[in-house]
Amino acid sequence: MARFLANENVPKTAIDAARKSGIEIDWILEREPGASDERVLAIALAEERILISYDTDFGELVFKRGINASCGIILLRPHLQTPEAQAAILLAVFSRPIDWRGNFSVVREGLLRVVPLA
Repeated sequence: MARFLANENVPKTAIDAARKSGIEIDWILEREPGASDERVLAIALAEERILISYDTDFGELVFKRGINASCGIILLRPHLQTPEAQAAILLAVFSRPIDWRGNFSVVREGLLRVVPLA
């Protein structure tokens, strides 16, 4: 089963909903608040966790700077901004039969783009 690491910008409501549904998800805000993007990605890689974030800087790290992200990254870009809506989108992501590892995935309402990293 996939394991996830949520960046600190993922709302607590979404983290709690994921955990209630049985998803193994750590939250960087609980572990290492204020960690740099590079540090967050390094933790995800070391622990083989798929990184979840709203931060577009991870795309720059991967595509412009060439930093390894073989763990996989899910970039959430919803238009709906309530914590409950964000939790629903995250749960919808987890219900997809996709191997997120090795991919950079962008998720919006009604849109999923998966780009292989290798």
